[in-house]
Amino acid sequence: MDKLYVGIDAGSRATKLVAVDAEGRVVRHAVADQSVRPADTAKELFDATCGTATVARCIATGYARNLLTFADRAVTEITCHAKGCASLCPTAEAVFEIGGQDSKFIRLRQGRVHDFVMNDRCAAGTGRFLEVAAVRLGVPLTALQDICEDAIRETPPVTISSMCVVFAETEVIGLLAAGTPPPAIMRGVYRAIATRVVAMAGDRKLLRGDIIFTGGVAQVRGMRDALEQVLARPLLIPDLPQYTGALGAALLARDDCA
Repeated sequence: MDKLYVGIDAGSRATKLVAVDAEGRVVRHAVADQSVRPADTAKELFDATCGTATVARCIATGYARNLLTFADRAVTEITCHAKGCASLCPTAEAVFEIGGQDSKFIRLRQGRVHDFVMNDRCAAGTGRFLEVAAVRLGVPLTALQDICEDAIRETPPVTISSMCVVFAETEVIGLLAAGTPPPAIMRGVYRAIATRVVAMAGDRKLLRGDIIFTGGVAQVRGMRDALEQVLARPLLIPDLPQYTGALGAALLARDDCA
């Protein structure tokens, strides 16, 4: 069996693993919910996914990257996301990444990080806001999209103006008490997150090339619609948007051995 080059993204909500071969092709990938022991979660995922295969090199990224002592080295998630996205779309000039606890905007130049902005202080522009909304609507997180799709598409979104997820949650409670339809609330939540994330990019006129949308939240179809409406631009979403950081780490591991 060929050697594997492994990247592990130990994120706040999930740990993702990608293994590539010497040609840079993805040959294995897996994900596990994050736990209170991220190093153990990552090692268990590594062992279960790689098995007895020969791992030439392993790079860790994500917020818990420095805890993964079995990895050969740690690299920041900004660098890894940029590497992964550039490999998937060489023409990309920008990346919006929305995870469970933070969001990022990365500007690329010739496939490398030119500059970036990261929001890891406020949950209003992250997947955490979706989790809060799901709790208040009394539905599983996976059912949020169904709420919107089951309704008339023309149902306009409400405006959620609070810049803090705690106060935004209070707004959602008030809207529900006033009898506002859940689809209108969810579309308002999508738009509120999109507005906060797009603000990180600054002048939108400078966004001329392809734009990639990644992270676990990119799997929520309503978020893509909201981001495209706020940007007034189409977005590219990889088949496995939550894996781009792990993919970049795996490709860097391969580069290390070149």
